[in-house]
Amino acid sequence: MERRLPIGIEDFKEMIENDYYYVDKSGFVKELLDNRSEVSLFMRPRRFGKTLSLSMLKYYFEKAYDENGSETDNSSLFEGLRIMEAGELYTKHMGQYPVISLSLKSAKQPDFELAFTMLKSQIADEFRRHRGIADRLEESDLKRFLMFMQESGENAQYLDALAFLSRILREVYEKKVILLIDEYDVPLENAYFNGFYQQMTTFIRSLFESALKTNANLEFAVVTGCLRISKESIFTGFNNLKMVSLLDVDYSEQFGFTQAEVDRMLQYYGITGREEEGKAWYDGYQFGKTEVYNPWSILMYVDKLRLDRDAIPRPYWANTLSNSIIRELVERADSSVKQEMETLIEGGTIEKPVHEDITYEDIYRTADNLWNFLFFTGYLKKVEERLEDVTAYLTLAIPNMEVKYIYQNTILEWFDKKIRHKDLTGIYSALLKKDTQLLEREISVNLMETISFYDYREKYYHSFLGGLLKMMDGYTIKSNRESGLGRSVLQLLSAPYDGIAIIMELKVADTYAQLVEKAEEALIQIEEKQYDAELRLEGYHTFIKYGISFYKKLCKVMCR
Repeated sequence: MERRLPIGIEDFKEMIENDYYYVDKSGFVKELLDNRSEVSLFMRPRRFGKTLSLSMLKYYFEKAYDENGSETDNSSLFEGLRIMEAGELYTKHMGQYPVISLSLKSAKQPDFELAFTMLKSQIADEFRRHRGIADRLEESDLKRFLMFMQESGENAQYLDALAFLSRILREVYEKKVILLIDEYDVPLENAYFNGFYQQMTTFIRSLFESALKTNANLEFAVVTGCLRISKESIFTGFNNLKMVSLLDVDYSEQFGFTQAEVDRMLQYYGITGREEEGKAWYDGYQFGKTEVYNPWSILMYVDKLRLDRDAIPRPYWANTLSNSIIRELVERADSSVKQEMETLIEGGTIEKPVHEDITYEDIYRTADNLWNFLFFTGYLKKVEERLEDVTAYLTLAIPNMEVKYIYQNTILEWFDKKIRHKDLTGIYSALLKKDTQLLEREISVNLMETISFYDYREKYYHSFLGGLLKMMDGYTIKSNRESGLGRSVLQLLSAPYDGIAIIMELKVADTYAQLVEKAEEALIQIEEKQYDAELRLEGYHTFIKYGISFYKKLCKVMCR
C-alpha cells in the first residue's frame, strides 16, 4: 500500500508510527548541533514545516518516560533517517535532555484576556506533560507547579513560568534543558490586528527574557516564527541570540521541499507529466541560495493527483492576516505602488531596501515596510541582493502562480469593494445620453485607480468595465453573450418592457495612435456580427452601440 500523505500532521511521532510519507528533514539535528547557539530564532513563512521540525527535535533530544514513569526510547522513530548515519558525535545526544516544548500558534483571540487565557492553557499543558516529576519536588516548588497545571495563577505569575519549569527540570534530571518555542509571533500578529499589541508584547518580552536571556538552566533554545520582530520590541539585550532569516544560507534546506525531494515524492506516487505545472504553482521560494517548494501546497497538490490524475492545481496556501496586509497595501496604494504591483503581477521585479528588524506597528509607516512584510511572510521572493553603502537592496518577484492568484483575488475584492462605495451615476447617465467625451474621461479616471493583472489584455478591460457597470440600476449585465454571428463583449439590458439594450465591443490598441482606428473597428464588428439580432427577437427595440478601444489606461469611445 502507498503511504498516506501527511496532510495536517504536525506530530513527528504520529507521522512515523502511522507510516505517513515523510520528507527526511532529520539533517536539521546535525546542522543545529554543528552551528549551535544558545538561542536560535528561525524565520520562515507559515506552513513551511516549522511545527513538524520542532516536534522532530523534541522526540530526538528528549529523555522520554511512559505513563508509569519508566524511561522509554524514541530511537526507533529515527531508523533509516539521515541523522542515524551522522555518527556517534550526534547520536549521543539522542534522548539525553529534558525538553520544554511550547506552541503559541493558538493565541488568536479577539482580546488580551482571551488570548492570555489560551497561552495559560498551553503552558499548563506543558506542565502536565511533565507531571511525572511532581513527587520529586520540594513543597514550595510543588505548590507552584500545581498552580500552573491547574491554570489558577494570576497573570503576573506566568511571566517566568518557563524559567521556573526549566529550573525544576534541571534539578530533577540533573541535566540542562532544551527549550522549543513554536510560532512565537502569532500572538503578536493577532494582538496588533485586534488592538492589544502593547499588552501582548509586554507579556511575551517578559516570558522570553526570563527563559532565554540569562537562564543558567538552558542547554539551548530553538524559536520559530514568521517575522523577525525588532530586538527593541521583544529581544532587548539578547546577546545570545542567533537569527536565521530567509536571507541566510545556513539551514536553507531544512524548511520547505527541495526539487530533489519533490521529484522523489512524485516518483513514489507514480505521478508523471505534471512536474512543470507543480513547479510553476508551488516552487520559487528562495531561502538563502536554495530554491524550495511550499510544502503544504505541494503535499495537497500531490494528494489530489494521487486520487485523480486529471486534478488541476489550486491555491492551497493562505494566511488570513497576511492576506489582509496585501489588501491594506492595495487599498493604501498610491500611483507608484500600483505601478509596482502591476509590474509584479505581470511577472516583473521591483527593488526595495530590506529591513529585517520591523514591528507590526511599523508596517504602515512606509510602503517599503509593507514590501518587507510581504517578503518575509512568503508573498514575495528574493531574486537578487546588492549592497549600497550600508543598505541592502533586494530585487523581489512573486514566487509562483499560487501567490499570484492570491494577489489577483485580493485586488478583485478591493475593486468590488471600491466600486460599491463609489458614485458612478455620471458614467451611467453618459451611457444612456451617448456622451462619449464624458465616458472617455470617467473610464480613464477609474482606470488610473486600478491595478492590472492581465498585462493590459482584453481580459483586463473586460473585467474592469464589467465591474463598473454591474451596479447600474435597472440594468442587467451580460458578458460574452452569443448574439447574431458572434459574441459581443458586454451587453447592458433593461427590463424587457423598456426594450433598451446597450451593446459594447472592446478592442486593445498597440499604440496611442491606434485608439480611433480600434474603436471604429469595434463598432463595425457589432454591425457585421449582428449582435443585436437575437435581442430583437426577445423584444428589444432601442439599441445603443459602443465601440471602445483601450491603450494602457486611456480609452476612446465611439457610439452609434
